[in-house]
Amino acid sequence: MKNYIKGSVLILVLAVLSACKVSKDVQTPKPELPETFRSAATTGDTTSIADMQWKNFFTDATLQKLIDSAIEKNYDMQIAVKNIEASQLLFKQVKWNYVPQVDLNVTANSQRPSDNSLTGLSIAQYNIGTKHVEDYSANLALSWEADIWGKIHNQQRSALAAYLQTTEAKKAVQTNLVATVSQGYYNLLMLDAQLDIAQKNVKLNDSTLRIIKLQYDAGQVTSLAVQQADAQKQAAEQLVPQFEQNIAIQENALRILTGQLPDKIARNSNLDAMVIPVSVSAGLPSAIVSRRPDVKSAELALQIANSNVGISKAEMYPALRITAQGGVNSFKASNWFNIPASLFGVVAGSVVQPLLDHKRLKTDYEVAKVNREKTVLQFRQSVLNAVGEVSDALVKIDKLKAQQDIAANRVNTLQQATKNANLLFRNGLATYLEVITAQGNVLQSELELASIKRDELSAVSELYRSLGGGWR
Repeated sequence: MKNYIKGSVLILVLAVLSACKVSKDVQTPKPELPETFRSAATTGDTTSIADMQWKNFFTDATLQKLIDSAIEKNYDMQIAVKNIEASQLLFKQVKWNYVPQVDLNVTANSQRPSDNSLTGLSIAQYNIGTKHVEDYSANLALSWEADIWGKIHNQQRSALAAYLQTTEAKKAVQTNLVATVSQGYYNLLMLDAQLDIAQKNVKLNDSTLRIIKLQYDAGQVTSLAVQQADAQKQAAEQLVPQFEQNIAIQENALRILTGQLPDKIARNSNLDAMVIPVSVSAGLPSAIVSRRPDVKSAELALQIANSNVGISKAEMYPALRITAQGGVNSFKASNWFNIPASLFGVVAGSVVQPLLDHKRLKTDYEVAKVNREKTVLQFRQSVLNAVGEVSDALVKIDKLKAQQDIAANRVNTLQQATKNANLLFRNGLATYLEVITAQGNVLQSELELASIKRDELSAVSELYRSLGGGWR
C-alpha cells in the first residue's frame, strides 16, 4: 500500500510540474495600421476585392484557362504542395514524442575471460567445466522522458506552426501566380494591339509614300521628300518584327508559367475588350493581417520562435527519465527460454541535470530569445510592406486613369490632325513634312495609350494580390 501511495504522489507531482511553463510566450504584436489606405476612396465600404474568388475577379475565359492551368501544373505550386505533405508527416511524427520508446533486443555472446581476472577466478572457483562465459538474452527495453517542462509540447506546437506555414506558403505562391499570369496576359494583349497599330501605320505610310512619289515624278517635290517618307515607313515596318518577337517571348513565358511547353496561345479577346473597374474597394488595412499569406506566415513564425525559446529553456532543467527492461536471460542456450526461471526485469528512474554544458545551453536560450525578437520585427515589417504595396497599387490605378484619359484625348486629337494633314497634303495646302510628323506622332501616341491601359490593368491585378486575393 505504501508503494502505491508513493507512486500516486510521484505521478501527481509530475502532473503539476508538467503544467508549469518554463518560458513566457510573446504575443503577436498589434502592428501600427492606418485607418484607411493612402489614396483609397473614402466610401466607408469595409469589403475588399480580395474577398472575391479569382474566377469572379478575372472573368476573361482565356485568362481563366491560363490561371487554372498554372495552379494545377506550375512547378512552384507542385513544390509547395510537396512541402505541405512533408511538413504534415513531420507534424504527425512529433505527436509520437509523448509515447515511450520501446526496443526489442536479442543478443547472444560468448566470452573467454583471463584466468587471472575476477571473472576467470570465479569460473575456476565454481568449476563449471568450461572457461567460456556465454550469455543469451531476449528482452523489451522501454525508455520514457517525462515532459515536465513542456519541451515535447513546444516541439509539437512548433511542428504545427511549421505545417501551417507551408499552407500559407502555397497560398502565397498562388496569389503571386494569379497576378503574374494575369499581368502577362494583359501584356500579351497590349503587344497584339501595338502590332496592329504598327501594321496600320505601315499601310498609312505606304499610302503617303505613293503620293509623294507621284509628286516627285511630277516635279513638285525633291528626292529628299521621297527619302524621308520612305524612312518613316521603314521605321514603322521595323516595329512589326519587334512586336512579333515580343509576342512570341510573352507567349512562351505564359506557357511555362502554366506548366506547358512553349507554344502559341489562342486568344479571342483584345485590349479594348478588357474592362477596367470604375472603382476598386481595398477594405480596411487591419484585414491584411489575416488575409495576406506572407503576413500570416510571419505571424506563425512567432509561434515557432516562442516554441524554440521554450525548448531551449527546458534543456537547461533536470530531465526525468524512466527505463524498464524485461525478458529472458540465460548463460546456457538450452535454458534460454526456460520460463519462469529465465525471466528477468529491471525498472530504473533517473534525473539528469546538465552541468558542464550549462553555459552552452544558456547561450542557446539567449540566442532563441534574440531570434524571437527578430521575428517580431519581421512580422511588423511584413505588415508595413503589405500596407505599402496596397497604397502603391491604389495610387497607380488613380494616376494611370488620369494618364489614360489624357492619352486617349491626345490620340483622338492626333488622329484628326493626321486626317487633316493628309487632306491638306492632297490638295497642296500642307507639306510632306507636316504629314510625316503627324503620322509619327499618332503612331507613338497610340502605342503609348496601349501601354498605359496595360499598366492600369496590371495595377488592378497588383492591388488584388497585395490585398491577399487570389488563393481562394
